[in-house]
Amino acid sequence: MVTAPAAAAGVAMLPGQAEAQPQAQAKWGPQWPVVRFNILSDIQGDLTDFGSALDDLHAINPGSAGLGIAGDLTPRGYDFEYAQLRQTFDKHRHPREVAWAIGNHEFYVPKWRDPDTLAQETWPNGTTEDSLFRSFYRFAGRNTVYNETSFGGVPVLCLGTERYAKYHDLKLWDEVWMSDRQFTWLEQRLKYWSIRRSPVMVLTHHPLPNTVSGTHNKLYRSDYLQPDRLLSILGRYRDVFLFSGHTHWDLNLSDWVVRRVVPGTGNLEGFTVVNTAAVQTGWTDDGKGGEVSLGGAFNQGLQVEVSPGSVVIKARDFTSKTWLKQITVPLHDSWGFPH
Repeated sequence: MVTAPAAAAGVAMLPGQAEAQPQAQAKWGPQWPVVRFNILSDIQGDLTDFGSALDDLHAINPGSAGLGIAGDLTPRGYDFEYAQLRQTFDKHRHPREVAWAIGNHEFYVPKWRDPDTLAQETWPNGTTEDSLFRSFYRFAGRNTVYNETSFGGVPVLCLGTERYAKYHDLKLWDEVWMSDRQFTWLEQRLKYWSIRRSPVMVLTHHPLPNTVSGTHNKLYRSDYLQPDRLLSILGRYRDVFLFSGHTHWDLNLSDWVVRRVVPGTGNLEGFTVVNTAAVQTGWTDDGKGGEVSLGGAFNQGLQVEVSPGSVVIKARDFTSKTWLKQITVPLHDSWGFPH
């Protein structure tokens, strides 16, 4: 099954904002040029930096085939916060195709008695779980947390939790739970695109354990209630690229991109996992098993360039408007690549 197309998740542009975007309209394949798109995460109400990121992305990639945002769109999940995000988004040039993933901050309304009064001792303060999902669905223009769209012919899948864990177990908070239906959908879509020899981009807010920066830290080793099941699906495919946020860890770290091999999948080369960093506040290891804020200005994200034989991933600093690093990942099963 394919959920509602992400065209519905795109936001209408103001007059004059939509520009000719040949890359966005092209179908990816051996006869087409490189498809370029961008990925951000963890805006969390930092709308000034979000606007700066959008402006820089338009400057470096004006024909962008799409924009993926890997969760924590809002600070708490209030409808007025989604409205503020939409307002900022509409003020800046951006691609037509947008893939929104859900994050844990979209579920923080229950911690507040009202927008000005933190009241965690009386959680959930009358807020229902269903209302939180409905707020996200209204914003994203769809009725599931998981979704498929296309950036210039490159498939992009969004994953997300279908429960806020604390409503179901008071000992939990932000842990991700995925239904059998979402797992089956993911298996079907990855198999579908593998047969067609296409790389697949997967956006999820929470990182998988023992992958990119921060995920060896105890703070981020238990984000999923079913990590082995998710890994066993992703781990079968060499040309899957998983982009995860949540940690806010710096893209200058050496493990910003890794290959994760999952035993028992038959894929000895693993799949690619990429840290998306954050728009709002950077963090890094404190050397004591925790983390520490980097302080100062921080605003980072990614550019992804897909060609028939490889995927180039570039780390961008939107404050200094400079490239931090890049990596080229060969494709194994795609157009024009030897088998």
